[in-house]
Amino acid sequence: MKPIVSFDVDMTLLDHKDWTIPASALETIEKLRENYTIVLATGRDMDSVFSTAIRDEVKPDAIIHLNGTKVTVGDKVIYEHTFDKVLLRNILAYAEKTPYSVGTTVGEWDYYVNPEVVKRHDATLWGECGRRFEDPGKLVELEVRTMAYIGDEAGAKAMEEEFPEIHVHMFADKRGADVVERKASKAMGLMRLCEYYKIPLTDTIAFGDSMNDYDIIKIAGKGIAMGNAMTELKKAADYVTDPIDQEGIKNACLHFGMIRQED
Repeated sequence: MKPIVSFDVDMTLLDHKDWTIPASALETIEKLRENYTIVLATGRDMDSVFSTAIRDEVKPDAIIHLNGTKVTVGDKVIYEHTFDKVLLRNILAYAEKTPYSVGTTVGEWDYYVNPEVVKRHDATLWGECGRRFEDPGKLVELEVRTMAYIGDEAGAKAMEEEFPEIHVHMFADKRGADVVERKASKAMGLMRLCEYYKIPLTDTIAFGDSMNDYDIIKIAGKGIAMGNAMTELKKAADYVTDPIDQEGIKNACLHFGMIRQED
């Protein structure tokens, strides 16, 4: 079977400066396709309306969605995990007493504790907040795979100390984080794909930029951090390539002989 090369989406493939995937990255993926299994490993649900355009542009063979809580090969779901209901209720109750926000989006509705924090966050990033907020208490009645934390690193660390069952992985911009149970991760998703494709972990390459990529960067045969990655991730990686807007994907693949330089 072919080796696996996995890519995080946001700020590894998708540049937030213009919300596009650099042409050199897309061209590199097309060159890789013949000899590698192409995987997206992301905090996003790539089947959601917000992400299907990216999914269809990249055309991955498999996807590790929502930090490993859903893994698909083509249209086939090979693994799913949802948040423990008691743990979910306790996290929401804890977050209500903090100056931070925790929650998630399900369908058209946004279920967040302290929604004013989300409104300020969105206004800072995009100039407005178009979310439709609902009672976050309803989340315990829904199937929730992962949540988002909006706040600083100190708050994320405090939440992890309060709930050792979860990871709170900071985003590269350090304005928020993914909240996921430790039993599910991108690394575990990669292991499940290796089992599915019957290949060893040594035959995998993983690209990333944020702390939710830490485990997969550590466990992959080669872990590659983008030049724009968080310092902690760069230290954990086997190789640090150029930033996303300086052909980081292409240059790393050339460096390791995964593709050939064209004249």
